[in-house]
Amino acid sequence: MTMPTDDSPGSHDDRASVQRIALSDERIAGLRALAESLGYRLFEADLTGCHDKAGLLERLGRAMAFPHWFGGNWDAWFDCLTDLGWHAPASGYVLVVRRALGMHRTAPETLDTALAIVEDAARVWADRGVTLRAFVDLET
Repeated sequence: MTMPTDDSPGSHDDRASVQRIALSDERIAGLRALAESLGYRLFEADLTGCHDKAGLLERLGRAMAFPHWFGGNWDAWFDCLTDLGWHAPASGYVLVVRRALGMHRTAPETLDTALAIVEDAARVWADRGVTLRAFVDLET
């Protein structure tokens, strides 16, 4: 598992922005260590028992410490993903989404929309020379 770091403007490959993989505790520890070594900030969301858009956006927003004005809709999700100004600047950002299988089964279009927005946000960050990646566990 790698976290591509060549995000100079114009070089972004959005297929690498969101990886749907099995995420064991060991893999997540490896992602944390890699993120830290690269100066990336890692956010971790757990979707256990989450089955709708409102719950998904609430958990993702909480995991990423979105400001109180986060609107809980797709536009606000994109706006907050492409800002992150309330966090200390980082050379990259990583979102780890654990236990997404239930969400994938009950509301796949909602999860797919959220991840497509992550891909869009990753392109915005790449134009700024900053990496944004998401790793989504669809095994549990």
